[in-house]
Amino acid sequence: MRFKKKNMENIQVSNYGVTAKGDSIQKYTLTNKNGMKVDVINFGGIITSLTAPDKNGKYEDVVLGFTKPDDYFNGNPYYFGALIGRYGNRIANAKFTLEGKTYDIEKNDVPNTLHGGKEGFHTKFWNIEPVKDAKSPTLKLTYTSADGEEGYPGKLTTTVLYTLTDDNALEISYEATTDKATVVNLTQHSYFNLSGNFSKTITDHELQIYADKFLPVNETLIPTGKEKAVQGSPFDFTTSKPIGKDINANDDQLKKGKGYDHNWVLNGSGMRSIAKVYHPESGREMEVLTDQPGVQFYSGNFLDGKFDTKSGGKNEFRTGFCLETQHFPDAPNQASFPSAELKPGEKYQTKTIYKFSVKK
Repeated sequence: MRFKKKNMENIQVSNYGVTAKGDSIQKYTLTNKNGMKVDVINFGGIITSLTAPDKNGKYEDVVLGFTKPDDYFNGNPYYFGALIGRYGNRIANAKFTLEGKTYDIEKNDVPNTLHGGKEGFHTKFWNIEPVKDAKSPTLKLTYTSADGEEGYPGKLTTTVLYTLTDDNALEISYEATTDKATVVNLTQHSYFNLSGNFSKTITDHELQIYADKFLPVNETLIPTGKEKAVQGSPFDFTTSKPIGKDINANDDQLKKGKGYDHNWVLNGSGMRSIAKVYHPESGREMEVLTDQPGVQFYSGNFLDGKFDTKSGGKNEFRTGFCLETQHFPDAPNQASFPSAELKPGEKYQTKTIYKFSVKK
């Protein structure tokens, strides 16, 4: 179907697939005036496709994903394109203490919890409604997580807006409220490959991150609690450089992450530009803006070629990268980190923008 109402002509809805339980999944396609498209499904709030122009004006899909709907429905082992909650990234030893009470949460990344647990927000059915009075095509996604879901306290009501603007930016706005003190850290887990060819590695992409420090991790990828200066290390992206330039350096942190899988402590505060990625061959550039204190740069180190790509070939080692804006990993257990606690009467609010352009 195609919406005919004002401001709705750029949102289409179609059937996407059926889960093993018989639940019907819909796909929502947002299109801006330039022809850029974003596809979102109501399972996991997953972005299954996002197109961006190259230096010749050719629009190609630049986010990794599965070719078969069932691969999203049956676990999505890489979290391709998904909304992540209640807590993005890792929580040490799958537990935290809040207001004097210790909560045990699912241990799905032994010994830790990763991305909210095995049945985190990436596996949930989100209610999706097109926003009728929006200036740009916008989807409103809502999900209510019950008190105790995956071990987290409080009934958490979450709203996410996906907006596709006419300057080729995807804006993602998050809100959440709770009826009991809890922790929350929402993010979006799209993998990007600006070449448009998902069988190519992303090591030739040139990355800049506006951060003077990053968080070293232990053997299970939990931050040690210390911040470390990036200057003079392979983690220095303060000036743009190819992702692959230092990725194989003899560095203890790179060995632990099997590449980059770390949180950068972002410079500044408030809504600001925090990273840029440029692919010289295609001319595509992606700028990331956020109000969050950190970003997890992940260089696709656990992609293993088990699934076909949408452009042919396989999703092999380092064929996609993530820039996950967030609060710091394990913040509920580390008092020196910005707090991820949310109390009744408060509103969790954050926004991230992925903006695409061309450099010729």
